[in-house]
Amino acid sequence: MTPPSPTLIVHGGAYDIPTEAHAAHVAGCRRAAEAGWAVLQRGGPALEAVEVAVCAMEDDPTFDAGRGSFLNAAAEIELDAMIMDGRALSFGAVAAVRQVGHPVTLARLVMAESEHAMLVGPGAELFARAHGLPTCPTEELLTGRELERWRIAQAGGDPHAWEPFGIEPDPHPTAPPGAIPSDTVGAVALDTGGDLAAATSTGGTFNKLPGRVGDSPLVGCGAYADNRSGAVSATGEGEALMQVVISKTTCDFVAGGMPAQEAADAAIAVLAERTTGQGGLIALDRHGGIGIAHNTLYIAHAVVTPTGQIAAGVRYPHRAQDRAKGQTRARSQ
Repeated sequence: MTPPSPTLIVHGGAYDIPTEAHAAHVAGCRRAAEAGWAVLQRGGPALEAVEVAVCAMEDDPTFDAGRGSFLNAAAEIELDAMIMDGRALSFGAVAAVRQVGHPVTLARLVMAESEHAMLVGPGAELFARAHGLPTCPTEELLTGRELERWRIAQAGGDPHAWEPFGIEPDPHPTAPPGAIPSDTVGAVALDTGGDLAAATSTGGTFNKLPGRVGDSPLVGCGAYADNRSGAVSATGEGEALMQVVISKTTCDFVAGGMPAQEAADAAIAVLAERTTGQGGLIALDRHGGIGIAHNTLYIAHAVVTPTGQIAAGVRYPHRAQDRAKGQTRARSQ
């Protein structure tokens, strides 16, 4: 039997990404795809590939994950992440974690080195230290962009309409008024052994209440992977994505016979029909079929085909009219 061809997709968020931020999103997704592909190219497992890809984006202040994450209402950075292995439906997750630069790696440690599936807050941080995962002060995760955004919001101003200054040059200009950034990151992969994996990491929503947890670390919502169907990572308005368990819903569509792209479109249609939320997702089926769908204006992504070619961009042209209809339905509810 011919072994499966390795495939990888990463995403860097789905929202109305401002034009001046496109280049940073494309470059960040491309770097993450290159890192994950290096694992698959040497015959490494999908689980390692998605972790490595997401770690690359956690290091990139362009995205709301790891360094560059949003501050919550108490001026703290609280991070969520999960990783899932499609072989036995094993997963690990962490939520509301502080002072950890790579929450996706901590999530994998939870999966591999504990009898639990999810750890949160101080307990997750204690677990990280016990297993030698480097921690860091909040200041190392904070960028001048996010500090100033938070200060303006606390003063009652528009957090999207400031000129960046402070700690460092701004590599990721803010969105225009009304376009709340959603730069959650994620990756899905298929390796030569036919195994699937998915991972998602985020700093959550801007100015959130302390302790708020969104879809990203929740199995079936922020991500899902099952060798019998597919692997999915989602991004967008977390509360809405949770309502429709969007990643598991996509995999269920694949299990029912839909190819990955059709399943991704169908899941976003459910999101638009049943909620007022917006978001996007990336999907792989067990044959290596690719799906990218969203009812936001843009989704940042990169795809690595079995030949090693990387296609990166901030939108995906498949069925653009359907996505526009989804946006209209979501806004009208």
